[in-house]
Amino acid sequence: MDHVRFDAADATLILACAKGAPVSILYWGGALHADTDCAELEGLFARQGMHGVADEPLPLSLAMEPGLGHPMFQGFAAHRAGKDWGSRFEVGKVELREGGAKIICRDERTRLGLEYEIDFDARTGVLRIRSTLTNYGATPLDVSNMMTACLPVPDGMTDIIGFTGRWTQEFTQERVARNAATYLRENRSGRTSHFSYPAILLAATDTNESTGDVYGFHLAFSGNHCIRVDSLTDGRGLVSLGALLLPGEVRLVPGETYASPEIVAAYSGQGLSKLSRKFHDHVRTKLLSPEMRAKPRPVHYNTWEAVYFDHDVEKLKELATRAAEIGVERFVLDDGWFGGRRHDRAGLGDWTVSRDVYPDGLGPLVDHVTGLGMEFGLWFEPEMVNPDSDLYRAHPDWVLGLEGVEQIPFRSQLALDISRPEVADYLFHAIDAILRDHDISYIKWDMNRDLSHPGDSSGVPRAFAQVGALYALLDRVRHAHPYVEIESCSSGGARADMGVLAHSDRVWTSDSNDALDRQVIQRGASFFLPLEVLGCHVGPAKCHVTGRRLSMEMRAATALMGHMGLELNLLTERTADLDVLKNAIDLHKKHRALLHNGDVFRLDSAPQLIASGVIARDKSEALYSVAYVASDAKVLPGRLQFTGLDPERQYRLQLMWPTNWQAVKGPSAIETLDLKGEGAIFSGAALMHGGLQLPHAFPETCLLFYVAAI
Repeated sequence: MDHVRFDAADATLILACAKGAPVSILYWGGALHADTDCAELEGLFARQGMHGVADEPLPLSLAMEPGLGHPMFQGFAAHRAGKDWGSRFEVGKVELREGGAKIICRDERTRLGLEYEIDFDARTGVLRIRSTLTNYGATPLDVSNMMTACLPVPDGMTDIIGFTGRWTQEFTQERVARNAATYLRENRSGRTSHFSYPAILLAATDTNESTGDVYGFHLAFSGNHCIRVDSLTDGRGLVSLGALLLPGEVRLVPGETYASPEIVAAYSGQGLSKLSRKFHDHVRTKLLSPEMRAKPRPVHYNTWEAVYFDHDVEKLKELATRAAEIGVERFVLDDGWFGGRRHDRAGLGDWTVSRDVYPDGLGPLVDHVTGLGMEFGLWFEPEMVNPDSDLYRAHPDWVLGLEGVEQIPFRSQLALDISRPEVADYLFHAIDAILRDHDISYIKWDMNRDLSHPGDSSGVPRAFAQVGALYALLDRVRHAHPYVEIESCSSGGARADMGVLAHSDRVWTSDSNDALDRQVIQRGASFFLPLEVLGCHVGPAKCHVTGRRLSMEMRAATALMGHMGLELNLLTERTADLDVLKNAIDLHKKHRALLHNGDVFRLDSAPQLIASGVIARDKSEALYSVAYVASDAKVLPGRLQFTGLDPERQYRLQLMWPTNWQAVKGPSAIETLDLKGEGAIFSGAALMHGGLQLPHAFPETCLLFYVAAI
């Protein structure tokens, strides 16, 4: 067969896979009529040769291997002692299955095989691609670079939307115009990183949240990666994603294979939010455990910003009691419970309960928490070790590094080589013992440093192997304790990707609990991840990261729009603020099913506002958040258009939060329409296309509107 076609309601993918030719994408975009002839498309898309370049147009391929002869970009590089570097992969066999295909390619001259596993979800149009390289030669093959796939995008995708940031500023968007230069982002941190999220969007210039064409790409991988966008001299554009391989990291002996990370991609002709909903559906249906999906996500309390390393059993019991009183459902004991861990310079690796702090063990605290009707969770950082620890003193050879190269200081800790079986076994048995001996239903799994020099005891780089070993260790813990949920944390959001979510249940979105920061961070994360996996906590009135003070109403409203949690000292909070917090928790629980199963619509708004809505799949209800993050240049803000409703239905509109909000100068539409009381009834069309005149509000205010069909 020369072509393989896949269709969804709003998208079509056609692969060109003629035997003896490189495999490529003939068409990927909006849905085509079922009668569209592939040969006709090839005629429409045929390119001519030009002066000054090759006499015939060079083909594209998913690998963009060197044998094709492209002078600007190649997505594959491998050799055997400097030879067999010019591979050209040709289709040998195509195996079809429901919703997907395996395309088997070979290069007999360099004795390499390259297989592609391709899946296309007929319901959502989400495309998944994995590639596997096999060395069929008689000598070892050194692989320097192998993009999972190089995917073409239409000429009209002129804007690149990348996601960058830093610690406490994750998921920061940057939108730049595509030009003749290469857009390149490389990450060598050994984890997903704060500064180079492994995803990218290509959009038309006028694409916004609700309209326009956009292609999205996510590398489901929690380690070193490379993302690039190339504009070839002939005008064609390519987006390429893959693991970034360190020198000598992948050497294939005869018969050995290298499996690349998976790309998850999708197309939307209806703007950015529609694309995000496709990714959310993928995470919900393909990655998250069905058992955990069926369970309401408990409201968290995390002890970190309340006590840090100052653990006192009686104080912790008081915190648990206060948390239960205001509606918390899970109590998570953070760093400081084990070994000599009285500060962040000692104890990592010694995963036994500290008798200095817990003379009777963790049992009394666990029993107190569960006796209050809450679940108990516990913090671990398994991949790390402090030099000041019993583990390091016994096994200094277990750490990653380079002989003769001094370790880079990073939070007074070193990284363990968890790809060594004896290291993984030690960690599993240590975690398993704690879980077997206590009623623990949640793990916060942290990772707080980059892998600066990830060499094993022989000096061979192990960054790529570390990721596979992490996934295997997570799966081993989950298999032994299937009802224990696992949160992926890495100094906040440095490991919050679709790769780790196939082996965990939640991500910690950021170490910043500043509500203004969080409004931006959570919006950025929502481009790829659904709200229910985003840990969103109410922090102290004064954020320890930014030093900014924000009202409880603002902090609670921000945390409410995700997987809600708390991370503040409840024993020192004012009674009035605790009452506000209890009301917010009640509101979150009331609308939790909507927030964690509904469709997200980010709204286009003025820069001083951040607005979004979560709409039920059947359009029966919706919750909209409008955060005033800065002063308005105008006397009044614009109108809030309630995107995503059914224009034919009637809805009751109410302001749900803050409960005590008053207009700066009344009456606003909130008062005249009695939105804080019984509310007012409007057609979906009026709410969507006309919208509500927003009231003037002070910066650092967040309004939550509830809409219910009648």
